[in-house]
Amino acid sequence: MNGRVGTMPKPGHAGTVEQLIWESEPSRDLRSPILVTAWDGLFDVGGAATGAIEALRSSDATKVGYIDADEFFDFNERRPHVRLDADGRREIVWPHNDIYALPLDDRDRDLVLMDGVEPHLRWRTFVDTVVEVVHRFDVKMVITLGAMIAETPHTRPPSITGSTTDASLAELMRLDRPSYQGPTGVVGALHEYLDRIGVPAVSLRASVPHYVAGAPNPKASRALLERFERVTGLPTRWSDLDGEARDWEVRVNEAMADDDDITHYVRRLEERYDARTASSIPNADDLAAEFERFLRQHDDD
Repeated sequence: MNGRVGTMPKPGHAGTVEQLIWESEPSRDLRSPILVTAWDGLFDVGGAATGAIEALRSSDATKVGYIDADEFFDFNERRPHVRLDADGRREIVWPHNDIYALPLDDRDRDLVLMDGVEPHLRWRTFVDTVVEVVHRFDVKMVITLGAMIAETPHTRPPSITGSTTDASLAELMRLDRPSYQGPTGVVGALHEYLDRIGVPAVSLRASVPHYVAGAPNPKASRALLERFERVTGLPTRWSDLDGEARDWEVRVNEAMADDDDITHYVRRLEERYDARTASSIPNADDLAAEFERFLRQHDDD
């Protein structure tokens, strides 16, 4: 369940943005951090993006704050849940957007993680709140994770599409320039704002098979983390999801075993996938080195 437990707090008791509630400080000062975000909603098919953030958190991550849900959600559209705790007391679980600090002691930079539920209301104010997090921790880059439906087979590694509006970063990191035009989500609004204020931003999106679009999809979460690590050189422990990804694929195979039509369809998707991915993938060490070089140059500028 995506939610935060407790009574609804009163906004405005901490932070320069009243909807941003700070609870604690990181275990130490963060070094040139990257903010990684994902939101449950239209662009998180199979829960792949929020699942990746959840897997990326560890015992070393500290919850430092959250965004008050009251200003941003239509609770007729996404109702809070009530449950009983171990003592029989009622608790309300509200839609959440939580912020974690993740120090990486053996690296030159750290991570700030934000995941939750895409808001219904006041998107510009919500984006302002996210940008306040960027300023508070002096974030050097924002990477948003997402997942979208595609004609791709579940038997192959999910394709990951990366894009950025920064021309030099796109060239260095072998990323696409955004070409989509049409209805967008809060991620699109955030990227537009970051572009205007000069904060580098990258979007990484997993392709999820349209015939198994339900959550959770650990195979797509694993692919997002693997690509994130390839691009940044920062550890994600993506291999920890190997077992869950294999079990997920086995369950899908068993569900479609007696359906000849879908079996033949998947085989056609496999042939098309294999033809598309015949080209080589850039070396991970080369990508990570280019990534660090870009960020250092951006700091100097």
